[in-house]
Amino acid sequence: MAADARDPMTSAASAAPVPALLADTAGGRDMPVPRTHGCWYPSADPLGQQVAFICDRGGVPQLWAGPVGSKDVRPLDTGPDPVTEVSWSPDGRWIAYTLAPGGSGHTRVLCVRPDGSGRREVAGADPGSSAYLGCWARDGSALAVTVAEPTGPRAAVAPGADEGLGRPGNWARRDGPAVLLDGAHDGAGRRHAAADLLSAYLIDPDEVRSPVLLATETEAATLRVCDLSPDGRLVLLRRGPRGRRQAVVFRAAEARPAGTLPVADGDPWIGRFSPDGRTVWLRSDHEREFPALLAMSLDEQGERAGLSVVAERENAGVDLLAFLEAGRRAALSWNVAGVSDLETLPLTVEGPARRAELQHEVVTRVGPAGPSGMLVAVSGSQRRPGVWRVTDTAPPARTRWSSRDEDAVAPGRPPVRPSPLRPRARDGLLLGGWYYRAPGRVPGDLAPCVVHLHGGPEEQERPVFDPLYHELLGRGIDVFAPDVRGSGGWGRSFVDADLGIKRFAAITDVADCAAHAVTTGLADPTRLAVMGHSYGGYLTLASLVWHPDLFRTGITVCGMSDLGTFFEGTEPWLAESAAHKYGHPERDRELLQALSPMSRIDALRVPLLAIHGEHDTNVPPGESEQIVRAAQQRGLAAELLMLPDEGHDFRHAHTRRLFRRTAVAWMERHLTGGVGGR
Repeated sequence: MAADARDPMTSAASAAPVPALLADTAGGRDMPVPRTHGCWYPSADPLGQQVAFICDRGGVPQLWAGPVGSKDVRPLDTGPDPVTEVSWSPDGRWIAYTLAPGGSGHTRVLCVRPDGSGRREVAGADPGSSAYLGCWARDGSALAVTVAEPTGPRAAVAPGADEGLGRPGNWARRDGPAVLLDGAHDGAGRRHAAADLLSAYLIDPDEVRSPVLLATETEAATLRVCDLSPDGRLVLLRRGPRGRRQAVVFRAAEARPAGTLPVADGDPWIGRFSPDGRTVWLRSDHEREFPALLAMSLDEQGERAGLSVVAERENAGVDLLAFLEAGRRAALSWNVAGVSDLETLPLTVEGPARRAELQHEVVTRVGPAGPSGMLVAVSGSQRRPGVWRVTDTAPPARTRWSSRDEDAVAPGRPPVRPSPLRPRARDGLLLGGWYYRAPGRVPGDLAPCVVHLHGGPEEQERPVFDPLYHELLGRGIDVFAPDVRGSGGWGRSFVDADLGIKRFAAITDVADCAAHAVTTGLADPTRLAVMGHSYGGYLTLASLVWHPDLFRTGITVCGMSDLGTFFEGTEPWLAESAAHKYGHPERDRELLQALSPMSRIDALRVPLLAIHGEHDTNVPPGESEQIVRAAQQRGLAAELLMLPDEGHDFRHAHTRRLFRRTAVAWMERHLTGGVGGR
């Protein structure tokens, strides 16, 4: 059914409409919507003259391409499904990209010619499977992809795996018992998060039906092909669940691993082989707090022969890593307390590092653009996402197809630059975050404030332009976006400070952050609210039931309400990773129950709004439905907004607008007594 033929403004828990307050505000009685767009994830052709990128000018992230220095760009895929990654082949013949049908996590990999012809699915078309984009062979002859399929009865597997061949899109079937997360069942024999069969292939886009199998895993949680050595003998894989990622140098002929090294979470593109194939450069936090650029030397067999540090900083880590000049120079984006610092340095010869001065606070992607240039995707607290060209001979320049900074918001509504805050938790741990002060506030003026919690938990709050924050600030509501323990960007010890039973301390961190906003004279203690997405949605619910008198309302967005039902319903790869963070669904059942907001639902006292994408496979919509239903049964004001044709991340412009307006109207109603407009 088409999106405009459905009514998303209903509560799935009660089949009753959301109050008219929300419908009226969401329907258009709101601030003007700027006519602007975002551009990100650039990938240039071999000469750096053409670029493919993601752009949401048409209302959904789509694949676009055109000359780097011109406005003459056009979409290459105009379908309704969001594009998430892009990669131009080294020979210039193909552009590979990833689609998320219906916004779900079951992604597909496609290829298209630069002129828009020859579009074809490469992997992930089989129902229930997912495909992930890997690297290209150095000559552009083949594309590496990873295909994930659930194991179990009638599970899909690649035929001919023993012979090293598979056929994505034409899978055979086999019967057999489910492969379980550590083989765990509960007493009734119910399955807990069956593992995925992950298979990495090399596929020639001209011969999609004849892939070459590189590696197969069942317990890796994730598997990404990051690079192939110039001679094709070695494969660089990133494998393992979050918190336990590994770089694996894999010998293709023998189909067995050689050298391994722990690597950092975050961006999956962890490294590259040197031009001679005897060194692999890696973004790794091996034996250190923050990711650094390391060089792992290899012997003739691909085994690890040595390890050295190429670049590292104290209290800052390499956030993004890219390779320029055919791998002879590296581009490093350093994460310095949430702000990016971009530099390039030589890898194969002596020479100085060069720093790139950018007007944006955060770099989100770096890629080569010809012999000596690079394309940098950037965002900032006062700017929309865009792509800039950086060369050695000229200052950084915005590409002409990226939005101008002044078009980011409506006239007369300048975006707010946040101030860093460093709350201290009650156990002494120093936290982080950014505080956004609504325009017109004077010292001593206590404001209504929304504590906004990011997902992950390993994500980090960074100073980028967020339309939700902008609309809240326009209604006179401050935003405090903290990094509680478990967040990325502050070192490995900080990331691991919320594992297992220590998650109770992360819940307490939310209260300590709210208290910090109050004691610093910024927020009104009687007008506090909390909201968050994904893990931030879980933390929102946990905060409401563990600190029931602190907040006046809360909004959970795609958040988990019961960790037990979450493990039963989520994607197998996510369950494997989540077990390391939260606890094992069988061995730690009592802990997971104690950490679940549903187990303390009787403590909930304030109005609750839940927002969820109907195609969310990471956190199934039932997590929101059950908490809203339970709240309503206890006589509380609780509503559910189910967004059609969206998954875990909201990617369509009209639903993002609906989400923001509904959330802002809810906050305005419960914090300021307003009814949707100034």
